[in-house]
Amino acid sequence: MALFQSIFKRYNQQCETNDHHKDELLRTHYYKANAETALRAAEEIFANKQQFEIKSVSKEHGEVFAVTRKAPRISIIATVVTVKPFETAVDFTVSTEKRSLTGVYPLLSRVAAGSYEQLDKKLPAAAGKKA
Repeated sequence: MALFQSIFKRYNQQCETNDHHKDELLRTHYYKANAETALRAAEEIFANKQQFEIKSVSKEHGEVFAVTRKAPRISIIATVVTVKPFETAVDFTVSTEKRSLTGVYPLLSRVAAGSYEQLDKKLPAAAGKKA
């Protein structure tokens, strides 16, 4: 059964990070920063005009929505949530409408992990939390 799940997972067109993800790279990252600073850092990740186009920034909802400029067209939503004062959690939802014979999930998970990697360089990790 697990074999079939891993095969079908390759064909998922959406990758979400969360606290309990099986892949450690795709677990929620916590940062020692307020929501505004974390949102600004997430926005800076997608500010590269050659790779990404920022479609929307919602400070009220703590979200940045961006799409890639190159094929395959990938949509990325960064969600910033304040957990405690000066402790913020960041999650990514990465999706595409493209289908592929080899599956697009590995590409989507690389985009999410790469986004965390860039964010880790910009923000300090929260104490006792993986960032």
